[in-house]
Amino acid sequence: MKIQIKMRIKEILKEKGISQKEFASKLGMSEVGFSIAISEKGNPPINKIKEMATALGVPVTELFEQPQIDIITCPHCGGRIKVGKE
Repeated sequence: MKIQIKMRIKEILKEKGISQKEFASKLGMSEVGFSIAISEKGNPPINKIKEMATALGVPVTELFEQPQIDIITCPHCGGRIKVGKE
C-alpha cells in the first residue's frame, strides 16, 4: 500500500507542477525526510497522510486510489516500461 501512496502522491505532484522539494518544504519536512516517509521503509502516521492530502488539495481517499501509471514488463527483454493511462 505504501508504494501505491508514493506513486499517487508523485502523480498528483506532477499534475499540479509541484516538485517534491517544494512539497516537502510546504509540509515542514526536508526533501530526504519526505522521500523516506513515502518510501517502502517509511511508515507515515495517518495524521501526516491527512496533512499531505490537505496540502495537495485532495481528499485522503485519493491518495489510496490506483495510480494512473502502470509498469509492465517487456516479454522480450524483461525491461520495465511505465505506461500512462488517458
